[in-house]
Amino acid sequence: MSNTAVELTGQEREAQLDLDQLKQLVGLVAYDEEADPFPVTGWDAIVFVVGNATRAAQYYQSTRGMQLVGYSGPENGNRDHKAFVLTSGSIRFVIKGAVSPDSPLIAHHTAHGDGVVDISLEVPDVDKCIARARAAGATVVQEPETVSDELGSVRIGAIAAYGETRHTLVQRTIDGQTYAGAYLPGYVERTSSFVKRDGAPKRLFRALDHIVGNVELGKLDEWVGFYNRVMGFVNMAEFVGDDIATDYSALMSKVVANGNHRVKFPLNEPAIAKKRSQIDEYSDFYGCPGAQHLAPATNDILRTVDELRREGVEFLDTPDAYYDDPEMRARIGEVRVPIEELKSRKILVDRDEDGYLLQIFTKPLGDRPTVFFEIIERHGSLGFGKGNFKALFESIEREQDKRGNL
Repeated sequence: MSNTAVELTGQEREAQLDLDQLKQLVGLVAYDEEADPFPVTGWDAIVFVVGNATRAAQYYQSTRGMQLVGYSGPENGNRDHKAFVLTSGSIRFVIKGAVSPDSPLIAHHTAHGDGVVDISLEVPDVDKCIARARAAGATVVQEPETVSDELGSVRIGAIAAYGETRHTLVQRTIDGQTYAGAYLPGYVERTSSFVKRDGAPKRLFRALDHIVGNVELGKLDEWVGFYNRVMGFVNMAEFVGDDIATDYSALMSKVVANGNHRVKFPLNEPAIAKKRSQIDEYSDFYGCPGAQHLAPATNDILRTVDELRREGVEFLDTPDAYYDDPEMRARIGEVRVPIEELKSRKILVDRDEDGYLLQIFTKPLGDRPTVFFEIIERHGSLGFGKGNFKALFESIEREQDKRGNL
């Protein structure tokens, strides 16, 4: 196999995905990993800090169709917090909640509410990546170390990203041996007594497409440069001016991605406008830069949205006028389902030179108007729904106005 071929990750193999599916789901591309000074294989885990991890883990199982596969807590020696490992397709979430009154997770949750604290990435060589990061000026928050248990060893290190977010770098194969545990040493395999209702799909999400980060005013180019310089990410797209504004609010966005495009980070900063943008609202309630939304990919967005709604998940509304606009219909052309089917579910559609995509956005996951989900189904398009930005942001503004935050 040439060094520009794309290989499946362990999580993708376990999810029974193939390369053709991944190319459709997340726009996977081939690249030369050996020439990359900071090679990133793909996502490892998205780590959340929440107020009640026990309940949150149940929530993600019952409403998001995720499966409990691992656990760490007082029962196996972790006196500080509980952590539940959940999967759906090749996505891995780790949900953490404080147990000890002295846990640092309490202060974090008090300051920020529920949110993403760690976007962990799988890499083939942690030491190489940490050395590159340090030489490029990144802050190393955890030096490389090997952690082991009876199921093998994992080598990990970590660097700081925007706000209080970090990227833990995880090397799962050491000296030809791949770690065989549920997640990391210190975690045990765990299943749930939760039983899906009859007819529920095996999974709702197949892979993770991208994670959007909100950064400080005036710092967008600095963080784009961070990912370019430190991690060797490439620039995929840029959205400024009228592309990404309404009559009331505006923001600027640029997208960076690793070499194979498994890991994509759209980065947003607020822009001056008549009223406060969604980025301003996020910053007010999260308290610092952070991950704004996660975009799980599906190959059947209609069924996924129907199943999520059936479990009580709420989505942003889109006016019927969006679907009835003849210019929009002409631009979109033929898609795999009738526009009326999308209209009845409030699913947005956008087309670019490579194909089209379908997408919809949930309301915030928790009490604070911060992190939320985007559900995405790609059909050739490598974009992020540029044609939908105005409609999306107007929907967000309506919700901001109801909260008194516009």
